[in-house]
Formats: sequence, structure tokens, C-alpha cells
Amino acid sequence: MFNKEARCTLSPEEIEVRAQETLRAMTLKEKVWLLNGNWDMLANQIRYKNAYNPTPIATNGVKRLGIPPIKFTDGPRGVVMDHATCFPVAMARGASFDRELERRVGDVIGKEARALGANFFGGVCVNLLRHPAWGRAQETYGEDPFLVGEMGKALALAVQEHNVMACVKHYACNNIENSRFFVNVQLDDRTLHEVYLPHFKKIVQAGAAAVMGAYNRVRGEQACESRLLLTEILRDDWGFKGFTISDFIFGIRNGKKAIEAGLDVEMPLPIHYQRNLLKAVQNGEVAESVVDQAALRVLRTVLVFMNTPDPMAYPKSLVAAPEHRALAREVAEKSMVLLKNKGQVLPFSKNVKRVLVVGRLATQENIGDHGSSRVYPPYVITPLEGLRQYLGPDVEVYHQAETDIIQVKELSREVDCIIVIIGTDFNDEGEFVSPGGMQEMLKPLSAGYRNMGKPLQAALLKLLAKPIAARSQTPEGLSPGGDRRDLRPTPHQRRIIREIAGINPNTVVCMIGGSMLFIEDWVDTTPALLYTWYAGMEGGMALARVLFGDVNPSGKLPFTIPARVEHLPYFSNTDEEITYDMYHGYTLLDRKKLKPAYPFGFGLSYTTYTYQDAGVVRNGQNLEVSVNVSNTGARDGEEVVQVYVGMENSQVERPKKLLKGFEKVFIAAGETRRVTITVPLDELRYYDPQTKTWRLEPGVYQIMVGPSSDEKTLLKTTLEITVN
Repeated sequence: MFNKEARCTLSPEEIEVRAQETLRAMTLKEKVWLLNGNWDMLANQIRYKNAYNPTPIATNGVKRLGIPPIKFTDGPRGVVMDHATCFPVAMARGASFDRELERRVGDVIGKEARALGANFFGGVCVNLLRHPAWGRAQETYGEDPFLVGEMGKALALAVQEHNVMACVKHYACNNIENSRFFVNVQLDDRTLHEVYLPHFKKIVQAGAAAVMGAYNRVRGEQACESRLLLTEILRDDWGFKGFTISDFIFGIRNGKKAIEAGLDVEMPLPIHYQRNLLKAVQNGEVAESVVDQAALRVLRTVLVFMNTPDPMAYPKSLVAAPEHRALAREVAEKSMVLLKNKGQVLPFSKNVKRVLVVGRLATQENIGDHGSSRVYPPYVITPLEGLRQYLGPDVEVYHQAETDIIQVKELSREVDCIIVIIGTDFNDEGEFVSPGGMQEMLKPLSAGYRNMGKPLQAALLKLLAKPIAARSQTPEGLSPGGDRRDLRPTPHQRRIIREIAGINPNTVVCMIGGSMLFIEDWVDTTPALLYTWYAGMEGGMALARVLFGDVNPSGKLPFTIPARVEHLPYFSNTDEEITYDMYHGYTLLDRKKLKPAYPFGFGLSYTTYTYQDAGVVRNGQNLEVSVNVSNTGARDGEEVVQVYVGMENSQVERPKKLLKGFEKVFIAAGETRRVTITVPLDELRYYDPQTKTWRLEPGVYQIMVGPSSDEKTLLKTTLEITVN
């Protein structure tokens, strides 16, 4: 179980015996108490000035029987406790298209989680970017299920190497932020299984220990109360052996329905479980056997992890260790996406004497959302700080806000290069904490305190509701974060770009954010364009090293930038119901025969690559796709080779092509490499809703390989696949 067979000191049979023996020795109260967290936000706020997750959020365990509690820490850009390493957000890491790099990120997160007392990481966020307005886009890896699944798998397995249980979230169809508490998602079986579930399935079947349910409803049922999702699909179809937890506070609405559907642990505190669940069993409303099954799933998982020897010790000195900070910088460097470089403006010459940096975000510690994923690193290198450190005291680095139009235009004529920093921050996008504001959230929290036997804290929370709510709002009375209200940069940002257009040819616009920015009304006015994302604690230094040529950019877009807003799928964060179909991102544009502004998988380099001699052979249950990739420029670099598969004459409806393989490869200047990518035949199957099985359709498949999803850049070959 959970890839621990080789190291666990107990066999699967012994784990089962031990779990059953422990269960028989437990009282009913101990079984029930095993199934909830004990978050104390008031104590956290008083002691740490941080209410959410400054220390692990622990369940009860069974101390007298040697069963330790689950100790939760959030993510995904690093451990949210103490002053841990802050990596670039997951969307940036998706842009790296680098599984090994993500494995190294997971390795650090696992080490730091253990060093800070956690044994459970709730940061494997793999909800699809269906629409760029989604407020928590930054927490996932992109729009494509294959990319998201591969990167999430790398993270989860690496974290678990350090005996930290990895939790995959939010299961499922959680793709809108503000309405996630009430929206009902309707979708057919093929859309559910082929678009919104395959990445969850991949990570679960790779060995993830836990799955977190979502807030939203799916086909009329709360995701955390859906037997279809939690039992029929997750356990019966996929064979999941771990345990499930609720999304926090609002995940469960009906405790009886949740536990009977297969929701094992209520987090972060018992609003519906614990005393309520105990009473329901005692009154005969919930069978004790249902509680036994939930407790057994927790016991089996915990027993596997606690009986697997640690590969190393975990001293506190691991937290934000120098090698972890260095990795944070490397990840930022390998994630940045060069979208435009007219006339090879970049990299800038290192002989510059005067540099102008424009934009308020250049001086801001802008590492992403301030919700549950927030990390508190020991320092953050801003873009301006990074440039000044990199260029040294002999170079004058000026800074102006985007509103200082006259000064910016004057300096633009006098400096050697201009770096414009635009984009978003935590006020523009991020987690939307509560359906009715902070006061609405405090009601169930009070109930949780009462259920934990803490009536004084429940009363105190009620008294503090209004002042806490007031502090959580912006000066305009709005809650920060949530879904984006505008997909474009701010009016001031767009205006300054247009105002300085043509003044200095050595100009680059650097875009900070966790999702897509529409650039259609100003992109033609700037020579160079670089996506830098929320780049983590070392982002400013990484930016300088990319702009001045120490690093050759190798990131690729993990989403499509369409030419027009109207080319996106329908999005609303107020509708009570929404219908998803099979198409979004590049599959939607392919279906409508629309050309994107920038295609999925696109990214330039300071060198050039050519693709030749693509071929494909079948090798048992896999396709082996090969291509020669040549670095035809003067710089070494890394290229992301991508494989797409389509079937034009399919008997069922299919997207024109889908990403089914990728590999990031280093190619020295002047070198040619034969790159081979394996595509399992299982990746080509479609879901048959009549038989509820996956079918491999015989016929001729188009195999496409190249540097992006743009068909003009893809080499094409075909292969006929027969099915025995």
C-alpha cells in the first residue's frame, strides 16, 4: 500500500491483522473520536498571531493503543507552518513541464513537513484550470488533465518518501472559487471520467494516502457526501486503500450522509462528527459498522506509515535550508515562460549602466494567495531587490510606479533597458474564504468548539465575530482574493505600456500572476514578454538571472491564451448550477477552429530548436514515439518535447488532439538528440458510459510531436492500433 511494500516492516496481511485487532480494542467513543481534527483558531491567534495552520492540525489518534494522530499541514507552494521554503506556485511549476523538478520540490516539502512535526500534507491540488478567472488557479498545474496528473503524481510520491501522507484535493469538479460553497456541477459520464477525474485517478492509483472532498455539489449531491465519488468511483473502481477527509468547515452539510457515503475524517474540527456522530450511532441512526469502516481505513493507512522506517532524520535545521532556497530559485528560473522576444531583445547585456524598473509590484513581496496556501518564508526577494543585488552597486537601477507617467517617459529615453512589472496580487485572485463573509464562517466554528467540549471558546468566538470580520476585509469592504473580476492587467499597467511604446527598444514586460492575463490590446507595443508567475521567495533573483542571460528560459504555457475573451468557456461565480462539457482550453479552440494568441505548451528560448524524423512503434501495451530534436542556436538549453494524439475517424466524439506525453530534455548548442517518449495505450482509451468501462478503439491514430500544441509546429505520423 502507498508504495511502502518494500520498506514497511509489516506485510499487507500483518497491517490488516493489526488494524482489525486495534479496532476491536477500541471503544465506540475512541472510534468516533478518531475521525475529526481539533483545530483551535483562537489559541493559534493568541499564541502565534496566525489563526490557521501555524502548527499541525491534529486529529485525536488513540494514545493508549499506540495510534498517533494525523498531523495536517497545508500547501502546495511549501509547508505553511513556521518559516518554511516558499516555492513558486504550482501553476508556475506546471509551466516547467519537469517531473523530476517537481519530485525534488516534493522531497523538500516532505522533509520540512516532518521537521515541523507534520505527517500529512494537504497540498496536492489538482483541480483543472477550466477558466482563467478561477481564483485558485495558482494552486494547480494547468488546464490539461495529463499534465496535471503527471505533476501531481510526482509531488505526492516524493512527499510520501518521507512518511508524510499526501492528500489529493479537491475531489471533484472544483473549478470556481466564489460559488464553490453552493454551485451544482452537472456533467455527463464521459466528461466526468475523461476530463475532470483522470488526474485524480492517476495519483490515487500511484499510491496517494488520502483524498480531500470538495465544497461544491456534483449532480445535486455535496461532493463530501457523494457515494458515487467517494465509494463507487474512488474505492470500487479505482481501488483506493487510503482514507478521505472533508474540505474545511463547509465541506460537510449532513454528517450521517457524509460518513455513509465514505467520508472518513471531518476537518479541521468536528462540526458534524464527534459528539454528533457518537449520538447518531447510539440512537441507531448510523450503524456502528459504518464508523468501523471509516476507522479501519484510517488505521490501515497510519499503520503503514508508522511502520515504515524513516530514510533520514528531520532536524529543525532543514526548514528553509540553503539547498532548499537554492532549489526555490532553480524552480523559478525553469518555470518562467518567454512569450515574445522580437529582435532578440533578451537577454539584456550585462554592460548596462542604467536600468529602469516600472511598476508597484516590483517592490511587493508578491508570492501568491493569502488563503490556506500561504507560506511565510524567512525572506522574499522582490523583482527590484533581485535586480539590484544581481547588477551590483555600479549600476543605477531606477524605480517608478506605473502611475508616474511623466517620470517614466523621461527616464525611458535615458536608460539602457526598461523592465515593466505588471500583473496581480492576493487582492485580485485567491481563496474565497466563506460564502457569507467571515461572520458566516464563524457560526460553524462556534459549533465545532461546542462539540469539542469548549463552550467558553465558542462564546468568545461569537463575541469576536464582527471585529474579526472587519479585519479580514479590504478598505473598500471587500474580501481579498476570490475569482478574478478582470482578466486584463490594470488600466494603469496597460496605459504605461502604451505610453512608453517605441521610446526604448530594450523593453521587456514581466507578468506576475497565477493564471492567464489577456494581452491583446497592448502586446504588439512591447518587444519582449516574460511570464514570471508568483515566483516564490527567490523569484526576484531568478528574474534577474533570466533577463540577463545566466539562465536560458525553458518554461512552456500550462494553459492556452485565446485571442479573445469570447473564446473561453462560459464562466459564472453566481449561478447556482453550471454544466461542464468535454471542452476547454486548447481542446475548445481546436473544436471551434479558433487560433489562440499563444497556444498551450508554447514558450520561446534564447536558442532555437528543430524537430525531424518523427516515428512511432507499438511495444506491447505502449507506444514509443521518437523524434530528433536539434539545438540550432548558440546556447545550451532545455526543451519540452510534447506528444499529442488524435483520431479523426473515431466512432465516438473526441477532442481533435490531447496531450499524452512530454519530456524536458537538455540539449547542448549544436547537438541533436533522439528523444523517445512512452505513451501507454491506456492513455488512448475512452470511457463507455453504457458499460462503465474504458475502451481502446481500434483504428488509425494520429501521433503528433513538437514544441507546443500549435499544429503548425507538430510533426505528424499515424499508427493503426488493433485490439485483440
